[in-house]
Amino acid sequence: MEKAKVYFTKTITPERVVDMYLALGVELPGKVAVKVHSGEEGNQNYLHPEFMRPMVEHVKGTIVECNTAYEGERNYTDKHRKLLENHGWTKYFDVDLMDAEGPDLKLDIPNGLVLKENYVGKNIANYDSLLVLSHFKGHPAGGYGGAIKQLSIGCASTVGKCLIHSGGTIDDQNIVWDHMAEQNVFCESMADAAESVMEYFKGKTAFVNMMCNLSVDCDCCAVAEDPCMADIGILSSTDPVALDQACMDLIYQSKDPGRDHFLQRVESLNGTHTIDAAARLGYGTKEYELISLD
Repeated sequence: MEKAKVYFTKTITPERVVDMYLALGVELPGKVAVKVHSGEEGNQNYLHPEFMRPMVEHVKGTIVECNTAYEGERNYTDKHRKLLENHGWTKYFDVDLMDAEGPDLKLDIPNGLVLKENYVGKNIANYDSLLVLSHFKGHPAGGYGGAIKQLSIGCASTVGKCLIHSGGTIDDQNIVWDHMAEQNVFCESMADAAESVMEYFKGKTAFVNMMCNLSVDCDCCAVAEDPCMADIGILSSTDPVALDQACMDLIYQSKDPGRDHFLQRVESLNGTHTIDAAARLGYGTKEYELISLD
């Protein structure tokens, strides 16, 4: 596989997000789903809708989300919709909670490392292409969260999230997983689920990672640590594997005093195994050319 192109800027502004998308030289066709992390109630680190607004408006996109599978304000449709409104997403955009009503859409994963099927919000079928806008940060279960997590857990329905976290050991009627899979199995399950979404859109995808508010905790955490590192920049690619790898490489290369704390979170959970597994599945490569646009 040829090296992927990953574009990079140190400048973090809403307008620069659009520039990083334009650098990809792609035009997402038809109705565009825009996957973001809309933020749990109480979280202070998520990227607000005002920051995303120029990018979403540029592609005339619809914000898409799915319900969670843990306690909080996003695990049931009524609460989740209220929080999306309170966080300002519905003020600026059309917002689609893709699994607000069942049944889920099942995506087959014939060559999956762990999972052979993935469950996503059925409304994903209403879109022709997918733009993934990821706030790159740590994560208390996956080690880090970036483009691959947004494709996998982010697009999964409640049942799909349970399936990923348990490594496929639950039935499709169980909506609260009762155990976590072994860590590498969980990472591989995320990679599997992401592959199914990539296959569903068949190349009609684009990815932008924002490396700011670099907490060890995800935007899904109601109680999250404050950022431990200085902001790094914005990266974009049509390859989610290369994109997440490039972000991790920038963390490793950083001289910031908070780097070790961030890496302790990632390494304690073998977070980069997700990237390795995604590369094994073949929908992206860890080999890339980093192209600075500054």
